[in-house]
Amino acid sequence: MTDYKSLIEQHLRELEDLAESSQAATATVELDQTRQGRLSRMDALQGQEMAKAAEQRRCVSVQRLNSALRRLEKGDYGECLECGEPIAEARLKADPATTLCLACAEDRERAP
Repeated sequence: MTDYKSLIEQHLRELEDLAESSQAATATVELDQTRQGRLSRMDALQGQEMAKAAEQRRCVSVQRLNSALRRLEKGDYGECLECGEPIAEARLKADPATTLCLACAEDRERAP
């Protein structure tokens, strides 16, 4: 049996490390065109937007993992939130924050 608490905490530590290493990428881009040209500034702005989007995805991942920890503490971790059936261990190992079994996840993807 997998120690899901350790797995979730490991993912959280990795996301924290990633946040620390990418802080500079989200910093404000300066307007001083004497230091960089217009295209370089546009590249910097694009890089900044990409970094902000990555940070937003990281925050969502942290929230999902913290929710998984709460489910683990309550004793209902690994149960599908749609049908209540157990989620396959391989699925939980691949994404310890997942909340749906494969069948329910596929049904949700097919729904209009």
